Amino acid sequence: MNLYTIPLSRAVKQMLMMLADSVMLGLALWLSFALLGAEFFSISQGVSVYFILANIASVLVFFRIGLYRAILLYMGLQSGFIVLQGVTISTGLLAATAYFFVPEARYENAVFPIYWMIALLFIGGSRFVAKVALLNLIQNFRPKEPVIIYGAGSSGMQLVAALQNGDQYLPVAFVDDSRSLIGSTVHGIRVYSPGALFDLIENFSVRQILLAIPSATHAERKEILNRLEHLPVHVKTVPDLFDMTSGKVGVDEVRDIDIEDLLGRDIVPPNPKLLGACITGCSVLVTGAAGSIGSELCRQILSLKPRRLVLLDSFEYGLYTVENELLERKAVEEGGQTELVAMLGNVCNPQLMEHVMKRFGVETVYHVAAYKQVPMVESNIIEGVQNNIFGTLVSAQAAEKAGVNHFVFISTDKAVRPTNFMGATKRFAEQLLQAMSQNRSRTRFSMVRFGNVLGSSGSVVPLFRRQISQGGPVTVTHPEVTRYFMTVQEAAQLVIQAGSMATGGEVFVLDMHEPIRIVDLAKKMIHLMGYDVKDENSYKGDIAIEYSGLRPGEKLFEELLIGESVTGTQHPKIMRAEEDALSWAELEVLLGRLQVACKRLDLHQIREVLMTAVDGFEPKEGASDPLWEAVTDSEAAASGKEGPSDGKVTTLYK
Repeated sequence: MNLYTIPLSRAVKQMLMMLADSVMLGLALWLSFALLGAEFFSISQGVSVYFILANIASVLVFFRIGLYRAILLYMGLQSGFIVLQGVTISTGLLAATAYFFVPEARYENAVFPIYWMIALLFIGGSRFVAKVALLNLIQNFRPKEPVIIYGAGSSGMQLVAALQNGDQYLPVAFVDDSRSLIGSTVHGIRVYSPGALFDLIENFSVRQILLAIPSATHAERKEILNRLEHLPVHVKTVPDLFDMTSGKVGVDEVRDIDIEDLLGRDIVPPNPKLLGACITGCSVLVTGAAGSIGSELCRQILSLKPRRLVLLDSFEYGLYTVENELLERKAVEEGGQTELVAMLGNVCNPQLMEHVMKRFGVETVYHVAAYKQVPMVESNIIEGVQNNIFGTLVSAQAAEKAGVNHFVFISTDKAVRPTNFMGATKRFAEQLLQAMSQNRSRTRFSMVRFGNVLGSSGSVVPLFRRQISQGGPVTVTHPEVTRYFMTVQEAAQLVIQAGSMATGGEVFVLDMHEPIRIVDLAKKMIHLMGYDVKDENSYKGDIAIEYSGLRPGEKLFEELLIGESVTGTQHPKIMRAEEDALSWAELEVLLGRLQVACKRLDLHQIREVLMTAVDGFEPKEGASDPLWEAVTDSEAAASGKEGPSDGKVTTLYK
């Protein structure tokens, strides 16, 4: 049997409640007379009929104003107002009955205020008692997990109301920083200071703390999380204020802490003029639109109301998914007039890229399409060169031929003095665009360089969360490895604003603040998910951290600038870097060599070209490509010599 409901039809339940209310109203009237010493039963039988009719009319009024539509378990303040309204009308009906039909009893007018108070107590109080009894019954049959709510403001009160009617959590205490709230009671739950947390956790056997502070800044949330980090609890949070007010999620949909809260950095509000300069009313193309960064760019571009938004990607399902999402957004008038075009294709196809840009009158291009996973490119170097270098060249030349106004290239911090082929290909692509800008191209080519994006494919955060949920271990490459982090929303906004400031050939660098030690990030996540780190200092810990060693091509520390020449811009988070680059004549020769090397699957020649073109490129030993190995193996077999598969791959780097 469902404990929330008695197994009767709704009509039967309403009839039973109406019968109970009529009895309570009659009892209230009798008590009103009795308290004044008047004899209720001395009233003539005919007059009694009028009082009975007034009683029935009162119950019908209750029905009409909706008192019986409220579900007992979920009755709240609004239902209380309905009870007050109904009892007041009932009192008026009885007073009118007495005035017209019992004129000799006018001296007993005090009966009716007393009746009003007693009826209010009976009708309202009975429902309150029944609700409390039903809640206790449910909790006894289905015990909830005790939780502490951090934040006794409006969100905390909404959360308590939602959880009390739910079946998962039982709020046992509020904790708040406000001294004016400490010691008070909210929804029957006492508010304590943060200093009492440890005792509360022990006394109530609490394993989870729910943060109900959606309006707090990331810096404020980080300060709170630092206090909670070493407590033996799993810290969760309610959705942010925008998601709750927009109706996307409910206040009781708690989830794990956002990584943005751990970083403690607030996003600088975007400049509306910079956001819309290259987008509003324009035809915009996003390559790599199905990726994490490309899709977020598309979301933000759509909200800026371009005339047309062209999505291009070779990943069919990803393109289908992002197109459907944008169509839904368009349906609710977020860029409602924008024409959406989804194109399947590869950026290495010159005919396709040129036709797309001319056919759709593209004015702004955001070139996101790239292979970006360092270990994957290290073992697929030839395809990485084809996509990251020649794909960028093809797209840029197509943009130039089609008369595109702005071409914004999404680069990476790994392009600075790279130790891997992915970074080297991105730096080579940067130089291509810088050289094309030197040729007085009508198209303004610019590059935006930033570090790791939280929530993008391959991010460490979802990996760590999954490993912790599975009981560990959490794998970190090196105890000293650090990375710059930025949210995908922040990165997309800054990319759009940086592109708007371009005059041609600039490398824009996003301010990523201080780099984060990955091992510190892992430890924080372990603690805030309610576990202890298991290491040489704590053998009784829950989750171990294991060091797997740096992956091929990976650096301990990433950089954002090649040189020291950097100037500010109109935006406080965007810097303009002045960096030396090769001329187009020099790059043209290297491109020819690179193209021949790719056709011949000559990894040795590719490596030599990239080392010549990219200042500071120092490839690590061990990187190879299965295609190169297959070719050299077959050549070795034909000549009777050992091939790379016999252990000679490392000779490429001697």
